[in-house]
Amino acid sequence: MAPLRFSANVSWLFPELPGLPARLRAAGSSGFEAAEVAWPYAEQPEALARAAREAGLRLVLINTPPGDREKGEMGLGAVPGRQAAFREGLEQAVLYAKALGCPRVHLMAGRVPQGADRAAVRSEMETVFLENLRHAAGVLAQESLVGLLEPINTRITDPRYFLDTPQQAAALLQKVGRPNLQLQMDLFHWQIMDGNLTGNIREFLPLVGHVQVAQVPGRGEPDSPGELNFPYLFQLLEDEGYRGFVGCEYRPQGDTVEGLNWLRSYWDRQGRPQAGQ
Repeated sequence: MAPLRFSANVSWLFPELPGLPARLRAAGSSGFEAAEVAWPYAEQPEALARAAREAGLRLVLINTPPGDREKGEMGLGAVPGRQAAFREGLEQAVLYAKALGCPRVHLMAGRVPQGADRAAVRSEMETVFLENLRHAAGVLAQESLVGLLEPINTRITDPRYFLDTPQQAAALLQKVGRPNLQLQMDLFHWQIMDGNLTGNIREFLPLVGHVQVAQVPGRGEPDSPGELNFPYLFQLLEDEGYRGFVGCEYRPQGDTVEGLNWLRSYWDRQGRPQAGQ
């Protein structure tokens, strides 16, 4: 069984360091082979691509732009009336993905509009999302890119987020039926919404294009105190034949590099993946 491949989420890790290029360098020197970044759009794509290359990293995931954060937007995929902005954001994400050699783009669903009742707007938002996903699948396919749907928990992190369970995401993927749209499995969010991780990992892994991890409920390192038994979960992913990346999207509890003991001991135990596997 191949060891898991880990990716440093530099939007979360190395908060000690200013700016993405410095964080990419730190990820490279910590032994990561890959990195991901939520929103790279404040940096020039060429400068970021160069920083990643120099750090010996490949970029494996970026998100579509959040929209107007001042107005509380957090992605636009399912937001009625924002279809044109979603498409513009998608073009920008594709431009960056190409420049960065990044194969995956998380298509952010966005939030239930302020003041609206979730149940009342659900079917309209689903219709908008399906239409945007069909459009996105076509645009991404032209560039051989994969689009990902990520459920985000509405209990703690983002109470108004539209897409919040693996079941909801899987149903949308089935309706759209495009092979280059997949599921992004963030075990932090999945545990909070649904638990039943063993069953859900086994059921949904065939749809999964990317995994992310953090301890629950504190969102710290996998070996920080909390509900999740990561040695068990990592073993399960290996046993189930997962071949994608596992993104470290957590909030370091102290110094990032010191906090990577869990990963160094994984590498000591399982070995590191061979480059290009």
